[in-house]
Amino acid sequence: MCGIAGWINLKADISQQYHTIEKMAASLASRGPDAEGMWLSPHALLGHRRLVVVDPAGGGQPMERELEGRKYVIVYNGELYNTLDLRKDLENRGHVFQSNSDTEVLLVSYMEWGVDCIEHLNGIFAFGIWDDACRQLLLARDRFGVKPLFYFVGNDSLVFSSEIKALFCHPFINPELDTEGLAEIFALGPARTPGHGVFKGVSELKPAHCMVFNSEGMHIRKYWSLESHPHEDDLKETIEKVRFLLIDSIERQFVSDVPVCTFLSGGLDSSAITALAAAHFKKTGKGTLNTYSIDYIDNDKYFKPSMFQPNSDAPWVRFVSECFETNHHYITVDTPQLTEALTGAVTARDLPGMADVDSSLWLFCREIKKDATVALSGECADEVFGGYPWFHNEEMLNSNTFPWSRSMNERTKVLSQDFIRAIKPEEYAKRRYSETLDEVPVLPGEEPLEARRREIFYLNITWFMSTLLDRKDRMSMATGLEVRVPYCDHRLVQYVWNIPWSMKMLNGREKGIMREALRGILPQDIIERKKSPYPKTHNPAYERAVKNRLLEIINDGTSPLLELIDVTKVRTLAQSESDYGKPWFGQLMATPQLFAYLIQVDTWLRQYKIRIV
Repeated sequence: MCGIAGWINLKADISQQYHTIEKMAASLASRGPDAEGMWLSPHALLGHRRLVVVDPAGGGQPMERELEGRKYVIVYNGELYNTLDLRKDLENRGHVFQSNSDTEVLLVSYMEWGVDCIEHLNGIFAFGIWDDACRQLLLARDRFGVKPLFYFVGNDSLVFSSEIKALFCHPFINPELDTEGLAEIFALGPARTPGHGVFKGVSELKPAHCMVFNSEGMHIRKYWSLESHPHEDDLKETIEKVRFLLIDSIERQFVSDVPVCTFLSGGLDSSAITALAAAHFKKTGKGTLNTYSIDYIDNDKYFKPSMFQPNSDAPWVRFVSECFETNHHYITVDTPQLTEALTGAVTARDLPGMADVDSSLWLFCREIKKDATVALSGECADEVFGGYPWFHNEEMLNSNTFPWSRSMNERTKVLSQDFIRAIKPEEYAKRRYSETLDEVPVLPGEEPLEARRREIFYLNITWFMSTLLDRKDRMSMATGLEVRVPYCDHRLVQYVWNIPWSMKMLNGREKGIMREALRGILPQDIIERKKSPYPKTHNPAYERAVKNRLLEIINDGTSPLLELIDVTKVRTLAQSESDYGKPWFGQLMATPQLFAYLIQVDTWLRQYKIRIV
């Protein structure tokens, strides 16, 4: 994976401003620690940081190619999983390749098909292609937004980058927040409205969208959408197709010229990837697969089962590793590390995030990077197959809001009344929720309950899954680790989208159709294991640490957080008994994570020198 940046100005010569693109690319060094490159012209400056995964010698960027006297240049962050198929097709059309990289295949695809090249791609990507002859830029992002892409338009310019921090290296762009940006943080965060860059003037190219920027202006279009239609396959055919798509999507993602490993929690999703990866390693003579899991010091003492986290991972991890003879690495995080890493996680994400869930993932990826460059993870299976409690719990299913963030009071109880009146969090969240429901591709004649579940699936895929994908990309790429997510294959998602709930819930189990499809691949005990999310610490020392840190912040008269919160309420909450009750976001974020989130907000406001306008 890589970091990309660019500055396009069609009305002025910006070639002497190369120091700006140099600074932008340098800020993305963690995404691409292996190489850097720039391409300069009067109207386009492109920067790139490279993480070498495929074709170390031939995949350097920015990559330039010519066809019939026309020059094309690409900066690209991602991985194509159908590179060989595309290359063969393009060779049959007369194209000759100079490397084995997917970067060149993508660039030549544009040279052959133009903007329509995007529809030929299977992979995760964010890229910019400059067509020098017609002075046109194409920006595009993969179907589910696995790879990030932000941009700013102003002063006759389009500026883009993989991360927001790179935009702030540009002299036109300042870290400013208006009330809408603040509502994103406090009414929705750590989720974010698709396309919203939170900072004033900053936008995100939405998943499955592309942009053309030329002398006629900026034109954005959606190139792919989920389609709703009746599911016509019987149960046997459905199981067979799900099995084929699962195996195919996972096996396509083993492509790499550097070491590959898997995340392993001992749950259904990561165990399926590990089983197929271990078999692939043995078949291809690559030796023993390395697997990694995370846990927390003293979690075995303090763990308490709940609806959201029914059991701990450790025994299951050991079982799966032994079954498939992997070389397993147990990474254990202690409370001081977890608390200190809240700052690193903000820097990685450019925004407050999922508190210790982010910081632990950042620490986890940092350790894995010592041994590997590419990892496969089980993210997104729950959104695609319906694994979360809100697909099953009637109250959650029918709540007239985002089901992972149902209680606005739990989120806003620490905010000042003046601030609440300014950002109108309840009203803002309802508006974003309603806007999303208006986008759902309905199936005419569908039963009301089935139609409601389709809405919940759409909300999960476009919002909750995006939040987790953003977390995974930013925490991993901050350490120079590429993490792939096979359950995000658009062919798999599209097929499962139309499978009726009775089949998805085969045998009365969450993700029942997926469990059935994995019979013969996984042990029966793993197939039957109840879902458990990414693990969090249950050590009371963590809550004490974040309480104390938050109290230090509110006792500091220079804290920018003081303008936004009710200090008395925060102090009272921090001095009261522990509350690990109903999460205010997702499955894991209860009161200790609210403290940590406020710490991250304070860090973010200070570190980015944000001005509220």
